[in-house]
Amino acid sequence: MSPTLAPIHQLAQGVRAHGPALLAGMDDPHDELMSLVWGPRFDREHALGLLARQPQTAAHTLPALLAAADHFDALHAPAQGRLRRLIVRHRALGAVGVRVAVGDLHCTATEVIINA
Repeated sequence: MSPTLAPIHQLAQGVRAHGPALLAGMDDPHDELMSLVWGPRFDREHALGLLARQPQTAAHTLPALLAAADHFDALHAPAQGRLRRLIVRHRALGAVGVRVAVGDLHCTATEVIINA
C-alpha cells in the first residue's frame, strides 16, 4: 500500500470496526461521518454527542474515537480531502448497491472503498 493511502486506510479500518456502534440508528450515517471530518480538525464535540447516544458501547469506542480524531488531525489537507471524497463515493455507490469484481472476489463497492 502506498504511504499516501496508508493513513486513510487506517482510519477506514477504525470506521469499519467502530462506525456501526457510533452511527447506529442515524438517518444518514454518511452525513454524520462527514460532519466529523468536514473541517481541518476532527469534530470531537459532535463525536462525543454521537457516543453519548450509545452509552453501552462508549467505554469500548471512546479510545478508538479519540485515536481516530488525533490521526485525522495529523493528516495533511490533501489526505483529509481524499478521505472526504471517499465518504461521498461510498454513499453514492452504496445507494445503488453496486457489486464489483476485484480479482477473483466479488464484493460490494462499499467493501472495495473501505479497503482502498
